[in-house]
Amino acid sequence: MDLATTYLGLPLRNPLVASASPLSQTVAGVRALADAGVGAVVLYSLFEEQIRRQEIADFEIVAMHEDSFGEATSYFPDVDIAAGGATPYLRHLEKSVAAVDIPVIASLNGVNLEGWAQCARQLQDSGAAALEVNPYAVPGDTRVAGAVIEERHVEIVHTVKDAVSIPVAVKLSPFFSATGTMCRDLDAAGADGLVLFNRFLQPDIDIEALAVGPAVTLSSPVESGIARTWIAILRGRVAASLAATTGVESGADVVKYLLAGADVVMTASSLMRHGPAYAATLLTELTAWMERKGFASVADVRGLLALGDEVDAAAYERAGYVAALTHAKDMYGDFLVRN
Repeated sequence: MDLATTYLGLPLRNPLVASASPLSQTVAGVRALADAGVGAVVLYSLFEEQIRRQEIADFEIVAMHEDSFGEATSYFPDVDIAAGGATPYLRHLEKSVAAVDIPVIASLNGVNLEGWAQCARQLQDSGAAALEVNPYAVPGDTRVAGAVIEERHVEIVHTVKDAVSIPVAVKLSPFFSATGTMCRDLDAAGADGLVLFNRFLQPDIDIEALAVGPAVTLSSPVESGIARTWIAILRGRVAASLAATTGVESGADVVKYLLAGADVVMTASSLMRHGPAYAATLLTELTAWMERKGFASVADVRGLLALGDEVDAAAYERAGYVAALTHAKDMYGDFLVRN
């Protein structure tokens, strides 16, 4: 059974990728994911704000001792000024790359264009096989037009691609006025891959404390429909690799994404629920399904249910919408009448 695939031009032993999560915060965690069989690991995200805070702290430590005697050089703290506040992440990246024999992909969430470029170069120099840029930003300013946000995404891709030579993937939110156009624009800007989709982590309200707090939940298979639909639409319409993420809990979910046209299927929630070793279960279930259906390779499966260039995507979506409502009416109509 041939599970080998290619993502961002990188050869992978299989299409299952461990996406960014707390599991990759230690070298032991990265090694456990690799030992369980994943094809690649995406490290947890490096946030530019974290870098800036660390830089300030490093500067204050050095400034505190700037009047010390020159002979006492060993007294100074071990601060890597050249690498800036990204040093802990870069060291972790270097150790992770050295610890496993699969691609380690760095994840970056920047703020300004200079920061995107600088951090991207540092991640490349520290051994990242590829870079996943995560322009996660919630446009809370109601005066900002959608076109401005979309142009910003394209600008980020241009900036990062100019700064590095390793492949660059973009992790996207599904909340664009024209998702297909956004994906095509990023593809034209040089993005090597599109990761569909990021999850919007909404805050929750504590009605007793009268306070707003974070609400971080693991994904479930019911959330995978929108990503599968767009992957099926985009397959063959963009040159970039397509990575599916969100809603993977079983081998069946991996199969569905591959049939839609995904090059790789990423998961974090299932591995968080069941542990890194669960990756082996997902791969076993994928292999069993392929054997049962008579497929010899992942390439034989990929995109079998993608739309294809000859299909009108808008009409397809409309037909699916009407069919879903009709099915719901048939399924629940009698129940609503009786109750």
